[in-house]
Amino acid sequence: MKGGGLSIKQRWRLLWIKQNWWREVRVSRNYDPNLRTQEKAVEYVRALNAAKLDKVFARPFIGAMDGHIDAISCMAKNPSRLKGLFSGSMDGDIRLWDIASRKTVCQYPGHQGAVRGLTVSTDGRILVSCGSDCTVKQWRVPLASGIESNDSSDSSDKLLASYVWKNAFWAVDHQWEGDLFATAGAQVDIWDHNRSVPVNSFEWGNDTVISVRFNPGEPNILATSGSDRSITLYDLRTSSPARKLIMRTKTNSIAWNPMEPMNFTAANENCNCYSFDARKLEEAKCVHKDHVSAVLDIDYSPTGREFVTGSYDRTFSCDASYVISGSDDTNLRLWKAKASEQLGVILPRERKKHEYMEAVKNRYKHLPEVKRILRHRHLPKPIYKAGLLRRTMADAEKRKEDRRRAHSAPGSLMPHKSVRKNRIIQEIE
Repeated sequence: MKGGGLSIKQRWRLLWIKQNWWREVRVSRNYDPNLRTQEKAVEYVRALNAAKLDKVFARPFIGAMDGHIDAISCMAKNPSRLKGLFSGSMDGDIRLWDIASRKTVCQYPGHQGAVRGLTVSTDGRILVSCGSDCTVKQWRVPLASGIESNDSSDSSDKLLASYVWKNAFWAVDHQWEGDLFATAGAQVDIWDHNRSVPVNSFEWGNDTVISVRFNPGEPNILATSGSDRSITLYDLRTSSPARKLIMRTKTNSIAWNPMEPMNFTAANENCNCYSFDARKLEEAKCVHKDHVSAVLDIDYSPTGREFVTGSYDRTFSCDASYVISGSDDTNLRLWKAKASEQLGVILPRERKKHEYMEAVKNRYKHLPEVKRILRHRHLPKPIYKAGLLRRTMADAEKRKEDRRRAHSAPGSLMPHKSVRKNRIIQEIE
């Protein structure tokens, strides 16, 4: 062509782009490694920069929800509404929060003492609470259309039933599919929504039961932990407990894996969490170590791949999307599990960039510099020093055990136990 004119092929291409501007134009690339000799070096630099930018833009805190006048003692999710969250405090106040607006939707001033447990039915219509005032109460949950309602309505309109029992309660959990719920206290009581007394009671020993959780896959199976350092499995189809596991330290809370219902994780007083298979309790499947003080609570994400734990050392570990924590300073706080995650609407091109950066970091995470940046955490000085002290104590104990075995007669000492078994005393069936 003369005079800088366009060929027929070029004209058709420009016309196609003009008519299909909303589509992504396909760009052909040659991935021959002989033509891209610096590909690995470039990707390594990108992985290094992505790891550094994650630390620069780490902003985990989103917002706080205040309204309680005493310490937060328990929380519960609404299984039918993502925005709904219930919280109970030590002064007997129960509140329903809208997480999107971070405001109180409904208030239930019902208990005379501390609220020890909250749970919601599977359909999300009934809230069950228990407390140290020896009462179990059922409340009506407002519908989704009434999510903007104020909290000035009469609490008697929300109260469906109130039952007084012989002892104080420490925890409550609702069956995943059914009308039963269980309370923990001096014993494990099974309740029905339509009856004012327990339909069944289980007792194994004289110690207090401090937590209870129903199995998400098998509605008739539940697990409890007690002050006697025990983890007990119950089957509602039988008249007696099924199995009991005695550990060296007390278990504060239990959570079942929603995608693998045979597995559960226990939050223990010795700063660790232990994952068990309910069919094989003589050995823990995995030991999760990172806290420097007693682990108080634990909960799984809906995917079953991550769980969050809260500890007495004022820290929590997580790996999901969002985490809500309650503390003694009367506040609920909303956090991002991934501190550098971008909030708001993300364009498709931005999403592809984030996915590419994650893939590059995973590809080069074994290299020393990238690994050092990804593993680094800015810890408060008390927690950092407590971690160093725990590691020093563990190393000293290990050296002492090795020297004792080296200078003892063969067969005079007990066989060495792995870390998955040394915290377990015995299993009772």
